[in-house]
Amino acid sequence: MRLPDPDAAPRCHEPFSDLKSQISNLKSPIPVSLSPLQARVIPFALFVGLTFAQGWFGEASRYWIYALKSGVGAALIWMIWPIVTEMRWRFTWEALAAGILVAVLWIGLDPFYPKLSVGTDATPWNPHTAFGDGTAQAWFFVIARILGSTLVVPPLEEVFYRSFLYRYLAHPVFDSIPLRGIRLGPFVITAIVFGLAHHEWLAGILCAAVYQGLVCWRGRLGDAIAAHAITNLLLGLWIVWQGAWHFW
Repeated sequence: MRLPDPDAAPRCHEPFSDLKSQISNLKSPIPVSLSPLQARVIPFALFVGLTFAQGWFGEASRYWIYALKSGVGAALIWMIWPIVTEMRWRFTWEALAAGILVAVLWIGLDPFYPKLSVGTDATPWNPHTAFGDGTAQAWFFVIARILGSTLVVPPLEEVFYRSFLYRYLAHPVFDSIPLRGIRLGPFVITAIVFGLAHHEWLAGILCAAVYQGLVCWRGRLGDAIAAHAITNLLLGLWIVWQGAWHFW
């Protein structure tokens, strides 16, 4: 029997290393065979399609379809997780700073520029108005919106815009292009496309520039996913606290 060497240095165990390994090795419960392009575009397209369906079946459907699409989006993320290897959250100081900066810009710039009205509903997304102020149903949809925008939207949008579209504009074989490094044309076009997809177009363009800059600097997508989640969480809390429902 070999006894441990009392003079040997203790082995350091990285905190959460086992959990990180288990998460990285997660497999989709449904076998998925998608090309790199399909894995990054189809989930986003389905999510956007459900977004357009909100309100088709009456005012209440604006809320329950949002909750439904968040569940669908989470399932899609799980399905493509083994394929889209860059879709790994990275909580860093840079991600925290970027997330807070974008939230401040989004809120602070709001009174100073005209918003896009195409494809938007004139009635703010406010469950307290739709289901009664302070009711359990209203709070259910508020929480569903915050969770969906924090945990589901960031991975889907960052994978599509920052991983796929930015690199595809640089070269059709997009997965041959590294995430690190700024390519001016794709950078500007991606930021504009992202901004115009939002009611708050100016904040959206600046937001896209910050997230894309983070990806280009760090050479990975996870920091931008985390920053996007932090922004949306802070924005959601601000909306509820201040009653600024027009942001939704």
